[in-house]
Amino acid sequence: MAMLLREALGESLRRVRTDQGRTLREVSTDARVSLGYLSEVERGQKEASSELLAAICDALDVEIADLLLDAGNAMRPAELAGSEFESTVVIPAPADHRKATALAAA
Repeated sequence: MAMLLREALGESLRRVRTDQGRTLREVSTDARVSLGYLSEVERGQKEASSELLAAICDALDVEIADLLLDAGNAMRPAELAGSEFESTVVIPAPADHRKATALAAA
């Protein structure tokens, strides 16, 4: 079965958060969303609204467009991986984080 958008978004969000060295609690507090709900979004169990995605992306200091591009690349069929259609998305780290957050299609 093909990967669902909510699963790809969750994977991308978790990757950004962990690359920044942040906890679920920190991001959930900054995004003003419950810890449990954020966890379910990251695990691909809940479909996040655009408002919720915006709040989470603001908390992570990343652009929604970059997150969506990364999720789209993750959903690309394996036979197109590495082709001219695949691109790497790099989400720059916020100024207050030391590690750069680079996302590449899996």
